[in-house]
Amino acid sequence: MHIIIDAMGGDNAPGEIVRGAVLAQKEFGVDITLVGRQEAVEACLKENGVTLPHPHLRVRNAAEVVEMGEDPSTVLRRKKDSSMAIALYMLRDGEGDAVISAGSTGALLTGGTLIVKRIRGIRRAAMAPVMPNGRYGAVLIDCGANVECTPEYLLQFAYMGSFYSENVLGCPSPKVGLLNVGTEDSKGTPLQKQTHALLQEAAAAGRVNYVGNVEAKDYFGDRVDVLVADGFSGNVMLKTIEGTASFLMKKLKKAFLEGGVSAKLGALLVKGGIQDVRRSLDPNEVGGTPLLGISRPVIKAHGSSDARAIRSAVQQAIRCVEQDITGRIQANVEHMRLDVTESSEIRS
Repeated sequence: MHIIIDAMGGDNAPGEIVRGAVLAQKEFGVDITLVGRQEAVEACLKENGVTLPHPHLRVRNAAEVVEMGEDPSTVLRRKKDSSMAIALYMLRDGEGDAVISAGSTGALLTGGTLIVKRIRGIRRAAMAPVMPNGRYGAVLIDCGANVECTPEYLLQFAYMGSFYSENVLGCPSPKVGLLNVGTEDSKGTPLQKQTHALLQEAAAAGRVNYVGNVEAKDYFGDRVDVLVADGFSGNVMLKTIEGTASFLMKKLKKAFLEGGVSAKLGALLVKGGIQDVRRSLDPNEVGGTPLLGISRPVIKAHGSSDARAIRSAVQQAIRCVEQDITGRIQANVEHMRLDVTESSEIRS
């Protein structure tokens, strides 16, 4: 298996990206190509004890870098010699099995769509982060790639999230819910009401394990394994979760540090449990977010990814390739599409 990594993407590039690639290669035994400014990448490899040529680690030169603040809609056209663009072209041309980048989310999504292309029949690619819920983790799809959605988009998100949960995370018959302001059938905007009806039809046909409308507060229970949302709502929810988790960990640390001797003793007693909680909420432990709907596996790593995150992203990419998640989506795409008449009726 061959994984392509954008070595110049993210806040800690290329040092942490290269270090993570070296860790992953040693642990998983895959071939890895690092795409970036050759001199800088090779220097990082040398710092990590890698001598080139190496049988499983290669460097592909890229003179340019996609910066975080650049316009996603034009940057890859203007910077065809950037590390991100070259990595995506390599994936498109069959020079690797998956791409990982910690660079600009918008640019990666645009590049994945325009260069690698969407799976035929999929209307929009979606971001599907996994949150620490239950044994398998809960997929949130979409979390920002598609701010404005149609019922057909959300129907496809439900299928894609379900396939990912079952085949990559190992969750049997994932429970799919629709993010809404209440659990009743009558709740929500026309988008939620129409999507709810489509998902009920899909469930009746035995194609998805739809459990109904779900409120945000139930996401961390055992109600759902996949939560479907439009990109605006999903992104607000995700950022709220991240901010709340960070706030609570800081308050907990402060309570232990300022609570006197008894609090410090208590901290020692629960130290292991707190570290487990912190690790479960650490994006570096998860690795990245798959862009589901792209015709080849593309993994978006967190912008602040360290070596652990890149190592985890490689593991995630390997699972996507081994389980042929894109092939499973393609094989079921006809069940995920609405015909022209049906689509116009739903949107009216």
